[in-house]
Amino acid sequence: MSKEKVFFKTFGCRTNQFDTQVMMSRLEDFELCRDEAEADVVVVNSCTVTNGADATVRHYINALRRRNPAARVILAGCGAHSKGEELLRQGKVYGVMGHSEKERINEILHRPEGFYEIGDLEHVDSTVVGEFVGKSRAFIKIQEGCDFRCSYCIIPSVRGNARSHDEAQILEQIRLLAANGFGEFILTGTNVGSYGRDRGSSIARLLKRISQIRGVRRIRIGSLEPIQIDAEFKELLDEPWMARHLHIALQHTSDRMLELMNRRNRYAEDRKLFEELAERGYALGTDFIVGHPGEGEAEWRQAMERIEELPLTHVHAFTYSPREGTPSASMGPGVRGDMAKARHRELTERIRQKNLAFRREHHRDLTVLLESGEDGRYRGYDQYYNRIVVRSDQDLEATWVYIAEAEVHKEENRATLSLG
Repeated sequence: MSKEKVFFKTFGCRTNQFDTQVMMSRLEDFELCRDEAEADVVVVNSCTVTNGADATVRHYINALRRRNPAARVILAGCGAHSKGEELLRQGKVYGVMGHSEKERINEILHRPEGFYEIGDLEHVDSTVVGEFVGKSRAFIKIQEGCDFRCSYCIIPSVRGNARSHDEAQILEQIRLLAANGFGEFILTGTNVGSYGRDRGSSIARLLKRISQIRGVRRIRIGSLEPIQIDAEFKELLDEPWMARHLHIALQHTSDRMLELMNRRNRYAEDRKLFEELAERGYALGTDFIVGHPGEGEAEWRQAMERIEELPLTHVHAFTYSPREGTPSASMGPGVRGDMAKARHRELTERIRQKNLAFRREHHRDLTVLLESGEDGRYRGYDQYYNRIVVRSDQDLEATWVYIAEAEVHKEENRATLSLG
């Protein structure tokens, strides 16, 4: 008897990408499928960080049910906690499973009837993943949940409070993946920089131990909070295995807006930190919320003036989306949608210009892990997390290359390599 085929569709952050790999690794009685049209079961690992994320997941599920009406659709991920009951009641999905249940996926997929297995928000993974399907970089989840209570954020209510994974298990995970040929590791979690606080350790100590594993060539870190970059962390900045890019979540540069958002950072300290890191040779990215209630023209203009002052190279900009049950959802005055979109465009365009200026100064001596390619064009990221396209007549997929000098184009860097 042939095994049922399971297709995974992943939305959202790197943490979700790791969670999908955990579920894949637990499929004992099912066959992993690369084509949703052939799948008997489709597991949707969802994101719910914004209304837009919810809408994207819902649209995908609706379209999937038209393309493959016989497939059983299973909702997993953060959306399972916020929208699962509703989608199950509407008959949009066959079953719902929470974060804590993903390691039981093999058992759960055998259910003969629809189900709602939401579990709890205190679970910590125990699965060690030995392979990342279709990836050249490995995502390592080191913690779960968040103790911050930013006024706009729904994530603590769907991921729970901060809890760190066992260090020995993390190191075992990386040893196994390094032995299987992975050299770049991206540390992920809901609030990565909080790692170790519940275990008498720290992210800096974890980084040191990871760096000592044979085969580890480069370590990237997910989004950090400014207050988490302390003296112990700064001691590692010159280590050769540290990617020369840090993503530090500011969310805004107006102190009034930061106060409304219940953030722990303020602009003066943020600027000092960013300037220090830039002097150490780092590209710097941030998260930024545009159009949060209370963001008047004065706050926006101040924010953009301060954006000019900061040595930013990357931005993950969100247009504010009210999440039911969060303090921000009841705040006023709101920002018109068209105005928020215009501000979003202004911000992202300015950061694009800053990134271009950075790449013009940092386009030599690039170390690149090429990921995917076709027709002799391979894509990857350099140590500054800038995208590069490399042309070559050799097969360079999942290969480390050194680029002496890249051509700087508007949206990316480019180079040509001949290894013959």
